[in-house]
Amino acid sequence: MSWRILYVDDENDLREVAQMSLELDPELEVCACSSGAKALAELPGWRPDLVLLDVMMPEMDGPSTLQRIRDMPEGRDLPIVFITARAGDNDAAKLMALGAAGVITKPFDPMLLAAQVRSYLPGG
Repeated sequence: MSWRILYVDDENDLREVAQMSLELDPELEVCACSSGAKALAELPGWRPDLVLLDVMMPEMDGPSTLQRIRDMPEGRDLPIVFITARAGDNDAAKLMALGAAGVITKPFDPMLLAAQVRSYLPGG
């Protein structure tokens, strides 16, 4: 069984570290995007099992991207996990209220990221 993860973050270094961290798990395939707009373009063809979404991005932030994904037929029931440096209780509660499956705090531990992501996968 393999899982497809769509990782969306405007920071190049973090995107690279996250992709490498996730791909240490042989059952995870990753498509990394640098913006919400690119993620929306990739989503229909990539058909991810889960979206990891940065909150603060230029042009289209994470919450706006989440809303646009929810408007797409293939994104209606997709688990979306925010990954953010702003993950205090209040911030996390607001993100969960938007329909997020969870929140992962930045900086994340590269050795634990795959396990954290797996916990949000259907049947994970």
